[in-house]
Amino acid sequence: MKFLVINGPNLNLLGQREPGIYGSENYESLCAHLKEFAAAHDASVDCFQSNHEGAIVDAIQGANGVYDAIVMNPGAYTHYSVAILDALKAVSVPCIEVHISNIHQREEFRHKSVTAPACVGQICGLGLYGYEAALGYFLSRAKVTKESF
Repeated sequence: MKFLVINGPNLNLLGQREPGIYGSENYESLCAHLKEFAAAHDASVDCFQSNHEGAIVDAIQGANGVYDAIVMNPGAYTHYSVAILDALKAVSVPCIEVHISNIHQREEFRHKSVTAPACVGQICGLGLYGYEAALGYFLSRAKVTKESF
């Protein structure tokens, strides 16, 4: 399987930005870990991060026919990006939305995701492990069905 991991605004600052919420591991370390995890399961991961909504939309659109699944943390775009929602709906690549923190334990505005309805599921509050859990879900589904998504 081939995965695209998309990270939105400010996730490039992992390890620096509010470590009490997001942890001390940096973005490069997260990507290296996900690539190692995928390789151990005969899969691959490409990581993409942008602080720009249009670039994220372009990455989602570009995933069609190239990737088997998307794991995405849209960051703040989670709460208001209809453009990302529409892009997810427009492609045939399944996506799991991931959040490092438990968005339901934070400010009220973070409780609602406008992008999650276009996703297979949402994982939140498990720290960086949420990314691995999402990859693991897709890998287990591929083994059961013996085919890509």
